[in-house]
Amino acid sequence: MPKTSARLLALLSLLQSRRDWSGTVLAERLDISLRTVRRDIDRLRELGYPIAAVKGPDGGYRLRAGTELPPLLFDDEQAVALTVALQIAATTQGSGLAEAAGRALNTIRQVLPARLRNRITALSVTAVDRPSTRPAEPVDGTVLLAVSAAVHARETLRFDYSKEAPTSTEGSTITDSPARRAEPHHVVIRDGRWYLVAWDLDHAAWRTFRVDRMSLRTPNGPRFPPRALPGGDVAAFVTSTFRGSTDGGWPCQGTVILNLPSATVATYTRDGLVEDIGPDRCRLTLGSWSWPSLAAAFARYDTDITVVGPAELTGAFAHLAHRFSRTAAGHAIPDTPEGDTGPSPG
Repeated sequence: MPKTSARLLALLSLLQSRRDWSGTVLAERLDISLRTVRRDIDRLRELGYPIAAVKGPDGGYRLRAGTELPPLLFDDEQAVALTVALQIAATTQGSGLAEAAGRALNTIRQVLPARLRNRITALSVTAVDRPSTRPAEPVDGTVLLAVSAAVHARETLRFDYSKEAPTSTEGSTITDSPARRAEPHHVVIRDGRWYLVAWDLDHAAWRTFRVDRMSLRTPNGPRFPPRALPGGDVAAFVTSTFRGSTDGGWPCQGTVILNLPSATVATYTRDGLVEDIGPDRCRLTLGSWSWPSLAAAFARYDTDITVVGPAELTGAFAHLAHRFSRTAAGHAIPDTPEGDTGPSPG
């Protein structure tokens, strides 16, 4: 690449990284003179970049938002991050952006340099459920790319896993082991967390591993033939894993009538069926991993509840009522440990 072109790209990258830049700082960063900075700014303006002059002792520059979209410049990390975001949007059901995100992803792939296109091609992410409202757990981008590359190449991964063990498809946990071996099949993001769906060679079972708890060992192990995922759909498999069921549904599901408008209940219901049955009344169907947790989920709506069914849900309400009564009476309060300076009972 000619020296001038490379310098212009470096200048544009700096202008995109923060709001204001003084001419002196730009000159120092690029190891050029102030006169060259002004000349390169003029060249970028001719290319359509809206760069405004900022008043100050040294003078400065700001890349403004324009009415037209000039050519964009991304470094490697930005390109990878953009690709991940578009893949998540393209695989998120109900977002209304899936088709547009897919087209944008194809457009970006076409203009990437070969060295980066190969990395992006190996990066495949599936979004499970709707986007989370909580911040995503931090994950090392290098690890994420390496895991995705192993999925793409069908290479066995060797890694250390943190002390807290992942959950198996049967709902049990795996004891900590310093050297895991697994055949990686899918990278998914669920509720703000990154997971690897893989066949655990040491336990001969499908597992989900938190990517942020993985420390990869190199090199990777041998290649493996593709193995069929139970059910064939990764989103359904992951959902079933976390719900503790085999068909993607909740192990426990019940229906109640709430003395609240359906519009109000729907606002606070993420995963359930809300049906309007009259003024200030609605029917709500929810699922959970246990009957007591399901009863507690209904109780959070803070209104009178009529159980439609099943009988297990009625029993769960009675169980919680007994437990809460004991708690309110003080019988379930644990003894204060010796040396505890907290408030004393009564």
